[in-house]
Amino acid sequence: MEKTVVLLLENAIAKYYNRSIETIQVIDELIKIAKEMRETNTREDKLGLSEDEVAFYDALGVNDSAVAVLGNDQLRMIAQEIAKSIRNNIKIDWVIRENVKAEMRVIVKRILRKYGYPPAKQAQATELVLEQAELICRAEDET
Repeated sequence: MEKTVVLLLENAIAKYYNRSIETIQVIDELIKIAKEMRETNTREDKLGLSEDEVAFYDALGVNDSAVAVLGNDQLRMIAQEIAKSIRNNIKIDWVIRENVKAEMRVIVKRILRKYGYPPAKQAQATELVLEQAELICRAEDET
C-alpha cells in the first residue's frame, strides 16, 4: 500500500506542478488517497492477508464464477501461495526475460489447478496475477 500511496501522491503533485489541476483538486485527491488507505488497511486486516497477497486475491477474484466455485477462503489460500511462490522465484529482470516469465506462468497455473480454479478462466487469471507481480516488483525496485 505504501508504494501505491507514494505513486498516487507523486502523480497528484506532478499534475499540480504542471498546472493540470488546481489546489482544491489536489486536496480532493489527497482526501481520496487517505480514504483508500484506510479501506485497504481494513480490508487487509479482515482478509488476514498482506498487501501483496490482497493484490493477488483481487486479481483472482475478478472472475465471479471463480469466487462462486471456490469461495473466499480458497481464494485467500491461493493468493497466499502465489505470493510466496513469486517471492521465492523472482529473478533479476524477470519482467523482461521471456523464459523467466514463462516459468512464473507455469508456477501460477500449477497453483490454480491445484486448488481447482475454473479451467476456462485460468488463462485470464494467470495473466492478471503476472501483471500484479510486475507492478509489485516495479514498486519495490523504485523504493
